[in-house]
Amino acid sequence: MAWSASGIYARLLTTDAWTAIAWRSLFAAIFLIVPMVLFGGAGTRRQWKKTFAPAGLALIACQTISQAAFIGAYYTTSVANVAVIYATAPFIAATLGWLLLKEPIAWRVMVAGLVCLIGVGIIISASMGTGRIIGDLLALLMTVTFAVVIVVPRLDPELPAMPPIFVSAVLTVAIFAPFGSSGSLDGHNLLVLAAFGATNFSIALVLFIMGARHLPPAESALIGTTEVVMTPVWVWLLFAERPAVATVIGGSVILAAVLWYTISELRRGKERG
Repeated sequence: MAWSASGIYARLLTTDAWTAIAWRSLFAAIFLIVPMVLFGGAGTRRQWKKTFAPAGLALIACQTISQAAFIGAYYTTSVANVAVIYATAPFIAATLGWLLLKEPIAWRVMVAGLVCLIGVGIIISASMGTGRIIGDLLALLMTVTFAVVIVVPRLDPELPAMPPIFVSAVLTVAIFAPFGSSGSLDGHNLLVLAAFGATNFSIALVLFIMGARHLPPAESALIGTTEVVMTPVWVWLLFAERPAVATVIGGSVILAAVLWYTISELRRGKERG
């Protein structure tokens, strides 16, 4: 629920994309302090030293790109397109795990990943000539870089979770704030950006970490797919932003692949148990 509100915040904003990227990240950094303290993410010098090791720097770089592309995509394409393209992240992460870590890819992952690729192709091909292709490519960039964020901790299991995300938020502010317009930051935009940063980073992150501790990974992923459905639905209901036909078709293909894979993983887990 908390993650699915991102589309609402993006459509409520009246400031430019550069300002939105910078100030959303600023509020994210502020609100990240709470989960960092709760989950011991800022307690020792060793954790901060690991943060600035090669793996930590890679995570910071990819998280920074992902944050910027995320907001940029919302400003240049539909919320539905961003949501369904993002749903392919687990399968891109699996491919990167195979390339970087030599982890075997199960046939279910390969099938679901290929089907998702077809769905993304449908969405992006329909955006050509409509002015949305840049936004779709930004959504794809966001998804790929986020998939790297998922894989990097497997390269270094001792890499702390919270500090790199905090540093990436601060870095995003430093990079994009000079291009923004502080004059557009009225009370309305400041309130929306504060809620955006708090909900997406602090509240959603804490709830997900706490919940994931009590669930199998496949079940967590299955629950997470509801974000893909709910994000465009909220925007459709509140702002009458209807998804394009190609987005509905491509999104249905992607969602079907994700659901098939996660449900099959749940069944396998129960059979093993």
